[in-house]
Amino acid sequence: MEKKLYTVIVYSENIAGMLNHVTTEFTRRQMNIETLNVSSSNIEGVHRYTISLWTTEWLIERVTKRLEKKIDILRAYYFTDNEIFIQEVALYKLSTPRLLENKQISKIIRHNNARVIEVNSTYTVVEKTGKTDAVMSLYKEFVAEQCVLQFVKSGRVAITRDANVNLSDHLFDEDAKRKSINNK
Repeated sequence: MEKKLYTVIVYSENIAGMLNHVTTEFTRRQMNIETLNVSSSNIEGVHRYTISLWTTEWLIERVTKRLEKKIDILRAYYFTDNEIFIQEVALYKLSTPRLLENKQISKIIRHNNARVIEVNSTYTVVEKTGKTDAVMSLYKEFVAEQCVLQFVKSGRVAITRDANVNLSDHLFDEDAKRKSINNK
């Protein structure tokens, strides 16, 4: 079976230890997580996990179903890259002296629509938002110019492309049920 890059989006209660429960489902099957981003969702008390990994559709479907069976997980979905909008954020700490002596570095920043967010005599911090390929391509250009002091990028953030799919509809129903139970 052919491996593809999948993005899994999981919504869960905001409970200590949930990250471990979610990631354990992947590690049990020796699935390597490429990126992981956890944040609050638009519903109070609900967190969203965005996980990307290379696997087969058969396996990702099984893991997603298994995740949904866990009591504190509200929903789990999986997507291919053409079904979602994806962005990552990267920060590049560059040598300011190197940047000043090599005008090509400034051209690279402008050409890649990156943004300078801090400059001092020692380093310059540049930020780039985009798809993984664009973020990594800029990193390689900076490496070629021998100016990188540090580099970090975020995990994916993703939303669906389908205008008819509102992933939070089900979550709003769950949130309303939870609130009515708690008020009794």
